[in-house]
Amino acid sequence: MTVKRTDPPLVADERGMLDAWLDFHRDTLALKCDGLTGDQLRERAVPPSNLSLLGLVRHMAEVERQWFTMVLGGEQVAFHYCTDDNPNAEFDDVDGADVAEAFETWRSECADARRRAAAAPSLDVTATSRRGEEFSLRWIMVHMVEEYARHNGHADLLRERIDGTVGD
Repeated sequence: MTVKRTDPPLVADERGMLDAWLDFHRDTLALKCDGLTGDQLRERAVPPSNLSLLGLVRHMAEVERQWFTMVLGGEQVAFHYCTDDNPNAEFDDVDGADVAEAFETWRSECADARRRAAAAPSLDVTATSRRGEEFSLRWIMVHMVEEYARHNGHADLLRERIDGTVGD
């Protein structure tokens, strides 16, 4: 798979800028995984951490689902990987995980998130979490950029340890 990443515009309205930065970071995670084997994607390359690139992809599928489906969409759905018994399953259970399924799940959640965000009339739309906290779509978008940026830093280190590849 070849990943095409588009730089965010230097000038845009707020919504356009947030959409572009979020997609840039989604593409960055895909780029960090591009060209690796399933075993490499599962590798926990920075011991003692249990982080792996595949775990990060699975984690971001869960995060996309949480914020855009569960909070913004108000849907009561289960996570794909995490359970009450294993809240870190997206990271813990990668040894036998299906790579194609994980990437398809993540891409599907990203597409659904884009659709839900685009359907909102403004960034001021609010939604209430299961804990009763109110969040604006603006907050969710900014948080998602932050979440990807942080984990893409992890992905940089993992990829460099796996095969020496560096870059942004």
